[in-house]
This record gives sequence, C-alpha cells and structure tokens, in this order.
Amino acid sequence: MSPIETVQPISTAPTASQDNAIRPFHINFSEVELTDLRRRVKAAKWPDQELVIDDSQGVKLTTMQNLARYWATDYDWRKVEARLNALPQFVTTIDGLDIHFIHVRSKNANALPVIVTHGWPGSIIEQLKIIGPLTDPTANGGKAEDAFDIVIPSLPGYGFSGKPTTTGWNPVRIANAWIVLMKRLGYKKFVAQGGDWGNAISEIMALIAPPELLGIHTNMAATVPADISKTLSSGGLAPSGLSADEQNAYQQLDFFYKKGLGYAQEMGLRPQTLYGIADSPVGLAAWMLDHDASSQALIARVFDGQREGLTRDDILDNVTLYWLTNTAVTSARLYWETAQIAKGGFFDPRNVTIPVAVSVFPDEIYAAPKSWTVKAYPQLIHYNRLPKGGHFAAWEQPEFFVSELRAAFKSLR
Repeated sequence: MSPIETVQPISTAPTASQDNAIRPFHINFSEVELTDLRRRVKAAKWPDQELVIDDSQGVKLTTMQNLARYWATDYDWRKVEARLNALPQFVTTIDGLDIHFIHVRSKNANALPVIVTHGWPGSIIEQLKIIGPLTDPTANGGKAEDAFDIVIPSLPGYGFSGKPTTTGWNPVRIANAWIVLMKRLGYKKFVAQGGDWGNAISEIMALIAPPELLGIHTNMAATVPADISKTLSSGGLAPSGLSADEQNAYQQLDFFYKKGLGYAQEMGLRPQTLYGIADSPVGLAAWMLDHDASSQALIARVFDGQREGLTRDDILDNVTLYWLTNTAVTSARLYWETAQIAKGGFFDPRNVTIPVAVSVFPDEIYAAPKSWTVKAYPQLIHYNRLPKGGHFAAWEQPEFFVSELRAAFKSLR
C-alpha cells in the first residue's frame, strides 16, 4: 500500500458541529451477555477432525475444543474488565466518529508521548503489559529519563471505538485522526509506534509529517524491495545472491503469500459475508487464531498446557473483547477499505523520510533484514534483531518490547 497521493491532513480546528470534548469511559458488560457467551460456546457444533496430522488444513479440532472447554468453564472476563477500568480510559469524537483510547501520563514531567496502535486480530488488550514499564520506568528496571506518556487507541470498528456508518475509514483517515487526537491531548511533540495495521498507520502519519511527530517505531517494518515483491507475487523462486537473512525473509514471505493470506483475502474482498464469526464465538476464535503460522502454533501449545509468552486468559481476553463488542465484521472492513486505495503490497516501502526505528522479532510474518531496512528508511535511527517473539510482540514479549522502545527513541528525547 502506497497511499501517498491521498495523504492530506484533516483540520484540527473545531467547527460548530464538532465536539472536541474528551469523555471518561468505563466498561461494564452485563451478566446476561456473559451467560449468553458461555451458552453459545457450550453449544458449539463441531466439524469432523482434520484429515492431516499437522495444521495445514487450519486450526486443529483439539486446539479449539481445549479452548472452548476453558472458555465455557474457567475463564473470567471480569478480571480483564477490572484491569481496563483501573486505567484512565476516554472517548472523543474525531471526524464524526467516537474514538476510544487509554491515556496514561507518567509522573515524569519530561516523559515522551507515544501513541501505540494495534492491528488485527489485536486490540488494546495487546498493550496492557507495556503500560506500567513505559510510564513508570524506575519501578520496572529503567531510568527516569526512559519515561513515556502512552496513548493506546482502539481502531475505528474495533473494541470500544465507534463503528463507521459510511465508507472511507481507511488507514489514511485513521492516521489523520491519530494526529488530531495527540494534538487534542495537548502534545506539542510525540512519537508513534505500531505493528500490523499499527505500522501502516504510523508510517502514513510519518508521510503526513506533522511537525509534532518526531519519529516512529515499528515491529513489522515495510521493507521488501520492488524486485523481491514482484518475484513473490508471481510465486517464483528466490533470486540468487541473497544473504542468509534475506533468504530467510524471502522464505517467510513466500510461505505467507502462498499459505497464510486466506483471512486477509476474504476480509479484503467480502467482509460482510463473515456472518458466521459474528454469530458463533467458537467460529470467531478459530478465525482469529488462524492469523499467522507461528502465532497459531504458539496458541495451540498454550491450550495444550505448555507455558509460553501468552496465557489462555491473554488469548481469550482478546477474543472475548471482539465478541462482546460485536466487532468481528466491522473490524474486518478495514481490509476492504484499504483495498479501495491500495497501490502496492502491504510490505512495500512507503518512502518514509522522518526518523524510523525497527525491531525485528524472529517469528513475525517476516523478519526484515537490515540490508532491506536501511534502504527503506533513509533516517533509520535504530535496528535490532530480538532472540524471541512474533507478531504480537508487546503482548508476547513485553520486556523485549519495552527495552526496544526505550532504545529506539533515546536519540529523539
């Protein structure tokens, strides 16, 4: 995606019909809704077992039955609801839509403001583990000068943000809204962070280049050279002369494009057809688990009783949020919206010229090689390859993620 032609800032000046108020927000789902969820999970109609020993046909039946058993009997939504309600949450109207966000200010007067954007199938749940370490570094192994103010919005159509009633809420419009949000919060200087859709939105913010935006950090960089992208799209063999890191990235991308893009293709073309995941919580969970091979394998191990970076509660907190807010289809529409303006591939460089920091987690959809990264981002201020972690880096490996953000923006303070 290269939406440079459509990058235009929206006005931050209030109009007669515009409400700039920032309103406190509190979560309280009824017990009726939670009882209905458990009833639906218990009543799931199961398909026959897959015909292969691996997951090449999709999420395994045993994984989903283990998940459903825990979800229906032992899982407690009220725990994460209490965690969320213990944080400062707000809603404000931007460009006609209510935007929900968490906003935690550090006690450090020199804290650097950062807006952190989730992706799909993520949510604000992904970032809960990094809030304390970023806003209160001295209590979490850091130094006072590492402090951040953190803003974590829910994407339009996701979580507690409003659901668009007209088309047009694509990454460009969201990026503009995020700039308005940070200015509305009174920030004169800030940075942005994201992976998945969060990377696309952060990079578009960088293309808009408001003077307040000092730089961005990504854990899913868009660096694939044009010749590599063309070869991948044709399904060809890897070009000769690639380094070991480039060969690894090529193989990861080749697998993803051939085996892992089904969800994105459906949501990009026909999101409204996904009635099943709006009606069945088990169907929704399976759809969300089948995002990328490494994350799916990790989650399967979790529900098989193994200890990983995520817990059963972590995973079900996120799925349950989608279910209770009825955002299975509205979140999927972001893929359709993007398809209407896309000019290239999701991982194609966007010609970002402001400072960029990149953290590479090995089990991401692809691990961006440094050789590609330095060409994609001419003002690369930080690059590091981590020993562990995947697509949901802040959620799965919060200690690595926090240390990366501290290092990434050190030169911009």
